[in-house]
Amino acid sequence: MIKDYYRESELLKALAHPVRLRMVEGLIKNECNVNRIVEKLGLPQSTISQHLSILRNRGIVKARKEGLKTCYKVVNPKVIELVKALDK
Repeated sequence: MIKDYYRESELLKALAHPVRLRMVEGLIKNECNVNRIVEKLGLPQSTISQHLSILRNRGIVKARKEGLKTCYKVVNPKVIELVKALDK
């Protein structure tokens, strides 16, 4: 049934952007904050925040407060498996 694949298709749509895919790849390896992601990818903070918002809304990453910083990490095991498979 098509309805059964709705969540998976939303997950894949979130990963379909090259910047988000690169962010997820990095966040699987290391939890980090927005400033570090900005530094690594060389994109504006607002762009990174928009992408992180999409990833959070899809349940791919979770945020954790560390003082004034917000740290992100990938928490979805399906996404971890998928990205590792793409890396092979």
